[in-house]
Amino acid sequence: MSAERAMGLFAGVELSRRVDRAEQVMLEEAAAAATRRDPALSVLVQPIGGGLGVWAGPGAPFDKVIGVGLGGDFDDAELDALEQAYDERDAPVQFEVSTLADPAVVTRLTRRGYTLVGFENVLGLPLAPGRQAERADGVEIAEVGPAEFQTWVNVMVDGFAAPDTQGVMSHEEFPRDVLANAEHDMAAISGFVATMATVDGVPAGVGAIRLADGLAQLCGAATLPRFRRRGVQYSLLSTRLAAAAAAGCDLAVVTTLPGSKSQQNVQNLGFQLLYARAVLVRAAE
Repeated sequence: MSAERAMGLFAGVELSRRVDRAEQVMLEEAAAAATRRDPALSVLVQPIGGGLGVWAGPGAPFDKVIGVGLGGDFDDAELDALEQAYDERDAPVQFEVSTLADPAVVTRLTRRGYTLVGFENVLGLPLAPGRQAERADGVEIAEVGPAEFQTWVNVMVDGFAAPDTQGVMSHEEFPRDVLANAEHDMAAISGFVATMATVDGVPAGVGAIRLADGLAQLCGAATLPRFRRRGVQYSLLSTRLAAAAAAGCDLAVVTTLPGSKSQQNVQNLGFQLLYARAVLVRAAE
């Protein structure tokens, strides 16, 4: 058996459940951080059907329902209560449902008026001890401390403001202030590590990773437009994966838009598609 085949992943329900549960914890901790940042927010954290519904502020990237259909049922009364909670916040309800979830979940949602607005891909890579980081010529990578964190946020926001147009475009857009607040909330999540790439001492790109329970979640990256196509993202990815392996993680995961430059970057490092999530949205009433 080849080494590549031996390292392959079987994308079954248990793996999907592991990944989605880790994301639930991340969302819940981000919502708690949002409350500390702004006590006036009426933050929502509501379990449903083995998953979790979160609202962490108007238009926040954490506002979603994830993990439903992978173990645990729910009745119409629970779904009514969840929808009412989002309606009270004048917010749409966004379900992200794994293709490994019970298909009946999607059927129920579409019958209630939810619209399919897109898909996202979840990719994974097995990690082994001793993994080495590779960096492009002229690119330096370092972890970000408190003194540099605002610069890190600025680069992330500026990079997201000028996205690559390869692949399927996102149905979501986040204002600069909302995205900046989200990044500050992310920094309070357990296991979160921020990294920055510099070229000739100038900030060029940033990335983040969360290490928890043997899982390395790649949770955001961006490169400033003038530094693109110079190996910045490759260097950030490779460095974060080496750090995750050294920390004892056995699996790295990332969520990307289908056919995006981000998906191409991670597949070039050996990630494989595990499953997709259908994104279904119900407008606020």
